[in-house]
Formats: sequence, structure tokens, C-alpha cells
Amino acid sequence: MAFDKASRRKRIQRVIRTKVSGTSERPRLSVFRSNTGIYAQIIDDSAGRTLAAASSKKVTAEGGNGVALAAAVGREIAAKAQEAG
Repeated sequence: MAFDKASRRKRIQRVIRTKVSGTSERPRLSVFRSNTGIYAQIIDDSAGRTLAAASSKKVTAEGGNGVALAAAVGREIAAKAQEAG
């Protein structure tokens, strides 16, 4: 049983990943937020490859705060996902 916060979080992530899987018809969106940036990936688990990826390191947002940057990453990943099909 998980007692500390980190191991509880890892257990929750593991349970979710066993239930959620991306296919070619409906790929999985993975978002990771760190202290310095936000990263998003569109993943096809059946083929085992990343279809599109975007990062706050590569995009620029007007204002530069966290919310505007996250919105810019969202727009970027959406555009790349539509290109990929």
C-alpha cells in the first residue's frame, strides 16, 4: 500500500495506463507539466509510436505566462495532429 505522496501518484498513474490505450483510430494524448515547461504528445500505442509532439520550449506565447503558454502548446499539438491525420 502506498503511504507517501510520490508512491501514491505512481500507483494512480500505473492504474490509469492499464485502462487507457491509444489506437490508430483514437490515439492517446499525454501531457506532462514540469516546473519549467509543458509537453504534449499524441501516441498510437498499438503501433508503438508518437504521432505528434509539442513543447513549450519550442512555441512562444504572447505574455509568456503559464496559461498562455499551455494554450499555445495546445494549439500547436492540435495542428500537428491534424497534419498527421
